[in-house]
Parts: sequence; structure tokens; C-alpha cells
Amino acid sequence: MHILHPITLLLSLSFVSLLNVNYSAVGSGDSPNGESPFTPKASLVRYWKKEIHTVLPKSGFLISKASPLNPVDLATFAKLASQNALSAQLPAFCSSAKLFCFPDLSPSLEKHDHDSHFAIYNNKNFTNYGTDRAGGADSFKNYSDGDNIPVDSFRRYGRDAAGHGETFSNYAPESNVVDQSFNTYGASATGGTGEFKGYNVEVNNPNLRFASYSDSANGKGQKFSTYTENANAGPGQAFTSYGKNGNGVPNEFSGYGTGSNVIGSDFTNYGETANGANDTFKSYGFDGNVPQNNFVNYGDGGNAGVHSFATYREKSNVGDDSFQSYAKNSNAEKANFANYGKSFNEGTDKFSGYGNGAMGQRIGFKIYGVNTTFKDYANKKDVTFAGYTSASTADASMKVTSDSVVKNNKWIEPGKFFRESMLKKGSVMPMPDIRDKMPKRSFLPRSIISKLPFSTSKIYQLKEIFHASDNSSMERIILDALEECERSPSPGETKRCVGSAEDMIDFATSVLGRNVAVRTTDNVNGSKKNIMIGSIKGINGGRVTRSVSCHQSLYPYLLYYCHSVPKVRVYEADEADLLDPNSKATINHGVAICHLDTSSWSPTHGAFLALGPGPGRIEVCHWIFENDMTWTIADA
Repeated sequence: MHILHPITLLLSLSFVSLLNVNYSAVGSGDSPNGESPFTPKASLVRYWKKEIHTVLPKSGFLISKASPLNPVDLATFAKLASQNALSAQLPAFCSSAKLFCFPDLSPSLEKHDHDSHFAIYNNKNFTNYGTDRAGGADSFKNYSDGDNIPVDSFRRYGRDAAGHGETFSNYAPESNVVDQSFNTYGASATGGTGEFKGYNVEVNNPNLRFASYSDSANGKGQKFSTYTENANAGPGQAFTSYGKNGNGVPNEFSGYGTGSNVIGSDFTNYGETANGANDTFKSYGFDGNVPQNNFVNYGDGGNAGVHSFATYREKSNVGDDSFQSYAKNSNAEKANFANYGKSFNEGTDKFSGYGNGAMGQRIGFKIYGVNTTFKDYANKKDVTFAGYTSASTADASMKVTSDSVVKNNKWIEPGKFFRESMLKKGSVMPMPDIRDKMPKRSFLPRSIISKLPFSTSKIYQLKEIFHASDNSSMERIILDALEECERSPSPGETKRCVGSAEDMIDFATSVLGRNVAVRTTDNVNGSKKNIMIGSIKGINGGRVTRSVSCHQSLYPYLLYYCHSVPKVRVYEADEADLLDPNSKATINHGVAICHLDTSSWSPTHGAFLALGPGPGRIEVCHWIFENDMTWTIADA
């Protein structure tokens, strides 16, 4: 991996600049807004008063994230949790507690004998849809447009159809946490085409699964065009046994993952035992940031297939591809790699067991980027290399200076990282999109969260509780969060994952003491625009101190990854000051953090792509985004 997860940004000596943050009082009583003293919010207010010894008002920002459960529901769900019975009431629990849960889709056994056009549609399970259809076409247009957590399932869709086509156009654009599965789609179909165009463009955290897609199909082609273009961070796409036992099946991936950020694709047993397969990957992963693709047993046992990779991962930043047992036991298979992997920062490609047991294969590498893992091909006469850039002969065209990286970089949003010198009165700078992209969630009360498992060793219990099926988006979301929380702390880091506000208070006070304040960016005004900085002053006189930063993790309930590093300086704006550069009107109160010691950061960290030099040579600053927060020692 060549990336640094956002929640690991504060792992070194830091410098914090906090731009005039308002403190919001919750009220002087134990029950905010006169509500019952038995609610989670009232309990949190009491806990704050007990644990936080400061003259500053209590933070309304933190209190607002307490569970919305009423006393009756709180007691009911706490009892169910103690009895390991929450799973049976998951929809009610998710709704009442304001959690992030995928809907349970009921199978649809509709059989349509005519063409169908689905527009402005979402969260649907298509089962046995279009079975035995002859001719015609179904289209999905503006499907799940801009939806939050769209879940769509296509199972045994178009099975045994003849000459039938499907078009997915502008499907789930700009959606958040997309979960779509295609199982045994187009199985045993003859002729016809399936096209994915404008599919999942600019989505966040996609998880798309194609299992046994076009299995045993005859001449049914599939085309993926502008698929997951400009998508952001997620498991990406998984193709398992795609085109298995197919005959003369043409598949084309064009503009696939273009301009995407950290998107992965897995091809397992793709085209297995297929006859005359014709797969084309054109502009696949083009201009992306750290694209990751794995091909395992691709074309295993195939006959006379042709696989073409053209301008694959070209102009991308880094990137990792793995080809394991590709075209194994195949007959007369051809694979051509042209303009493959010409990224401006060297990536990693691994070819192991490629073509093992194959007969009559022809593999050509033309204008292929730097790679050193072709050990199996050293003496094979059926493999040709033309214009191949080896590590020992890489010329200046493959090496870029920090200045050229900064000038030509497109993957790091302007203003996402900046230098400390920008944090002075009158500076005009771009602010990135600081909007919270996570689903809206709340903390769980301790009386419930203390009864729920939170460990990779308890993944099966967690999957049962949150209705996460095998290989589903929810399973991956839960595992990703658990693995990050269980990761050993970096040198000098103190860390803890918290799912209740009380746990966050405990961690912050254990590091900083009880005279603390919590700060966050006030709103999202100024996002993706230029802003002007107001004057700043040092908290605690600008002396070296510590801070605790808490960043959201995607999980069913509100979960924060909180961590601290020593030797931090904190600064705050003298007066209300994030300004519109033209009108000079105050538009926001923000929080920014500057890391002075970046020596342990990865050379491929986005900060160095945006700013240049490299680890240990510059300080790096960034904003605290919406709903993330920083705890500091309060001024006297």
C-alpha cells in the first residue's frame, strides 16, 4: 500500500491552528431542553459535569451526537443486547437509535414479458427477472440517483434469455456507500448485450459485486463504459466467475475507474474454462490515484481467448496490480499489454504463476512501465517485451521532480494540504470540500455498547447482529473499522476507538487532564471556494502541549478513532475569522492542524503530491473536516 489513511494523519510532531471556535452551552441543568433526566443526552450532560473541570461552557457539538433513544427504548434495547437478541429487532433498533444499517431487501419474483425502463428508482431486489426473455431490452436510467446507502440486488436476472439487452445508464451517480450485487446475471443467455454506462460516477465508498455473471452465456457481450469514474475510496468491484464457461463472450472495460481515488477491483476465476473469450481493458484505471487490481485464476482453463490491456493505469499515481495464475492451464490464449502501468510514480505489478500449464500462449508487453516481478518469464520464448521500462533502465521520463508533481497533480483537492505560512491574517487560500460524507449516525449509550462485541475475533457475532452477509458491504465496513482499531499504534501515538461520548471523554481526559475543550469546524461554508484567513493567537501562550484528534470511522453506530501525539502547539483566531475574500464577511470558524515532523510519513502521501519535497522536509497542515474534532487543554 502506498497511501496513508486519513485517520493516521496526526501520527507525528504536530502544530495545531484553531481558528476562533465558538463554544456552545447546552444549559445549566442536567436535562438539556427540559427533557427526561433518563435519556442518553441527559446522562451525558451529567457525565460531562462530573469529568470535565473547566470554566468553559459544555460543548453542544459533542452533546448533539448522543443517542436519541427515549428512556423506554433505551431500556428495551439494552435488555435485548444483554440477551444477544438485537438482531431480531435490527430495523427498529437502527431507526430508533439513528444507526447506519442496510435495508433487508425481500426477493422479487416478478416476471416481465415486455421491455422495462426503470427511472428514478432505488433499493430493489430483482430476482428471476426477465427469465427466458426473447429479444428486447431493459434500461435502468437515473437509478438510485444521489441516494444515500443505495442497496440493489440483481439475482438470476435475464437467465436463459435470447438476444435480450440491458442498459445501465447514469446508474447511482453521486451516491454514498453504494452496495450492488449481480449474482448469476445473464446465466445461459444467448446473444444480446449488457452495457454499464455512467455507472456509479462520482460515488463514495462503492462495493459492487458480480458473481457468476454471464455464466455459460453464448455470445452475450458486456460493456463497462465510464464505470466508477471519479469514485472515491472503497472496496470497488469484485468479479467472481464472471463469464465462466462462456462461449465467444466479448467483454469491454473502457474508461473504467478513470480519475478514481483508491479504488480496487478483484477478478477471481474470471472467464474460467471459457471458449474464445475476448476481453478488452481500455483506459482502465486511467489517471487514478493508487488504483488496486487483483486478477486470480483469470482465464483458467480458457481456450483461444484474447485479453487486451491498453493504456491500463496510465498516468496514474502509483497503483498495484497482481496477476496470479492468470491464463493457467489455458490453450492458445493471447494477452497483450500496451501502454500498461505508465504511472508517474512507480507502482507495483506482480505476475506469479502466469500461464502455468498453458499451451500455445502468446503474451506481449509493449511500452510497459517499471516492474521487476517477471521471474517466471525469464526464458519463455512465447513472451515478448517491447518498449518495456526496467528498473535498471528507467529514464528521466519515469522520474518526476516534486515541482512537476505539484504542478500536474490532480488527485489531491486544492487546499486539502497546505503550508504553515498560509495561516496568517490576510492569506487567501482554497478550502477543500470539508463536508461530512459519512452516513448520519449517533453514539450508542454505554448500557448498550458495553454489551456488543467489538473485535475481529467476534466478527461472526457482529455479522449476525447487523445482518451482514458474507462478502457484503456491511461485512467489509465492519472488518475495515475493526482492523484499523486493532492496529498497533505508531511510534509516539496513543489511540483508542470510541463508540460512546463517555468513552471519548475518558480518553481525552486521560491524555490531557480534566481542564479540556473540544473544537471543530463550525460549518461547511467556504467548502470548495477560496477563503481569507483572520488573525490567530497561541492557546496556552503558544507553549508546546498535547492534543487529541478524533476522526469518524464508517461503522453501524457513530465510531471515532481518537489519537494523540506529544509536542503539539495550538493556535486560535483572535476574533471570528474565516472570511469571504471579496466581501470580507465572516463565513466560518475553522480548525486546522499543522504537523511539524513528517519524517515517518510515506513518500507517496497525498500531502507530498500536493506540496512537494517529501517526508521530514516540510511541515504539513490540513483542516479538521465537518464532524471530526480536536481536544485541547483549555485556556485559563
